[in-house]
Amino acid sequence: MARHIYRCPLRWSDMDAFGHVNNVVFVRYLEEARIDFMFRLAPGDGSPSFQGGSVVARHEIDYKRPLVHRHEPVIIESWVTKMGAASLTISYEIKEPGDGGLVYVTASTVVVPYDLAAGRPRRITAEEKAFLRDYLDDDGARADGQERAAA
Repeated sequence: MARHIYRCPLRWSDMDAFGHVNNVVFVRYLEEARIDFMFRLAPGDGSPSFQGGSVVARHEIDYKRPLVHRHEPVIIESWVTKMGAASLTISYEIKEPGDGGLVYVTASTVVVPYDLAAGRPRRITAEEKAFLRDYLDDDGARADGQERAAA
């Protein structure tokens, strides 16, 4: 399973009165990483995958330790932990660079592909599933009803 890596810069305005990154700002960091993952890495030039829109159905965040402002970016690792017919769950770690880096936040987001023109959720396309499978955690490998090949 691959993980998407996003280097997230910290901004001075991200801090709150207590001198650490505000809890709400972490949701923005997750959004930046998710958009980078789903849109910049969408398969194929000119592919319509992930371009039709999506909505967030749920966020779950566990704050592990405070993060204070500094000039070096944090790393956000993202991967898919569940994939159904019309939704997927993306998990994240916001952490220090390098193996064994301190983890500030663990989180997950349920994303529902959405047809903006029709104003309703849509199914995940075959092209999108093929792209997402590379990032599917081994524990969620059969969540979409398909067996993964043994390594």
